[in-house]
Amino acid sequence: MKTRIEADSMGDLAVPVNAYYGVQSFRARKNFNITGRYLNPMFVSNLIRIKKAAAITNQAAGTLDTVRARAIQAACDEILDGKLIKEFIVDSIQGGAGTSANMNANEVIANRAIELLGGRKGDYSLVHPNDHVNMAQSTNDVIPSAGKLTVLELLTLLLKELKRLQSTLSDKSKEFDHILKIGRTQLQDAVPMRLGQSFSAYAAVIARDIKRLERAKEDMLSLNMGATAIGTGINASPYYRMHIVTVINEVCGTNCEQSEDLFDATQNLDGFVHISAMLKVCVVNLSKICNDLRLLSAGPRAGFYEINLPAMQNGSSIMPGKVNPVIPEVVNQVAFEVIGNDMTITMAAEAGQLELNAFEPVLFYNLFESLESLKGAVITLRDNCVSGITANEERCQELLNKSVGISTALCPFIGYQKAAELAKKSLATGKNLKELVLEEKLLTKEQLDVILNPYTMTEPSKFVGKMMVNS
Repeated sequence: MKTRIEADSMGDLAVPVNAYYGVQSFRARKNFNITGRYLNPMFVSNLIRIKKAAAITNQAAGTLDTVRARAIQAACDEILDGKLIKEFIVDSIQGGAGTSANMNANEVIANRAIELLGGRKGDYSLVHPNDHVNMAQSTNDVIPSAGKLTVLELLTLLLKELKRLQSTLSDKSKEFDHILKIGRTQLQDAVPMRLGQSFSAYAAVIARDIKRLERAKEDMLSLNMGATAIGTGINASPYYRMHIVTVINEVCGTNCEQSEDLFDATQNLDGFVHISAMLKVCVVNLSKICNDLRLLSAGPRAGFYEINLPAMQNGSSIMPGKVNPVIPEVVNQVAFEVIGNDMTITMAAEAGQLELNAFEPVLFYNLFESLESLKGAVITLRDNCVSGITANEERCQELLNKSVGISTALCPFIGYQKAAELAKKSLATGKNLKELVLEEKLLTKEQLDVILNPYTMTEPSKFVGKMMVNS
């Protein structure tokens, strides 16, 4: 392999002659062979957008000459068009607070800009990764800002899918609103309800998750660009500090603002912890919904079997005809992943010291993974499960008829103790509650027709209070 010799503060190193990355990226690749996964492509794109915005701002400030500024911008545009993505070779998890990721971007941009100016890769007298591409920047403001821009993108995509899921659950609640079933508490028969009410509850909790995530999203709109190393803005011109976030908004199509306290924004990662916490809440709710779907569809002959989930694939290599609830199962597993990632994100944020947190790489690795995995889980849950759920109306009615859960409705009229006695007697004799109440002449048939109407019991009604007074 042909090489070129590059030097940094650590000494000389042979780099592949055709590589657009340079010595610092190459060292990082050797040092951090951790996950085998390179930087998230969306994160790379946001790094490049920041570099482009910095070149534009430095040119306007008069600190970067027009020739170099335009070459840097052109190189950035090529990368944003999908070229040179293979030149980003550093591992997602790395030491150094993301310096390797920042320098990987600086070196690739610099070497492509050098080529555009007619030079050879590695001739940094034309365009230097630090002096020109990284002008007025630090890893410590570039990396967290690129992280926030990436979270904004990923969160927008996730929210879109959550809204689709919420809408589908709401549609199912209307579709199933006429179907009576027995409600359950602690897996035991409780009181009648409508199947649509179950799905209405699912839609409501997802709507709440959407609101939480939209509020948490606001934390990502505050960028510490202009802080440079620790918040003082050292090596950045006053013009650059004043305008860099505005230019980033123009390049990225965002509406971010510069952080009010650049020291705070450089050393504290609580905004990312907030996002992760809201993701954890969301997956807890999704996983609970999926637990319910698996229970309600359990069987088909020896379980609840009140609903049917779409059959997606064979469920066994040994049991013919078995179909498993694979879509809810995979959502459960994504929930476990997101909850575990949340712990890593929490500890990474906590581990910061003084003016910088060095653990952003592992935080971003896990947070991006949570956002992307959760989006995929929501898509498959909506498209391959919820949208195709059907109800077994006769089975719902059968289980309702067998239940003594309706005895609860008798309590206001005959008392809790008497209702409990009748419920036990019903289970022992097989007689229904209505028969037993009439046998003991506790209420009239007309009263029972109203009180024990299962549909009436599924929603508050004014007549119950009237009947209690009359009784």
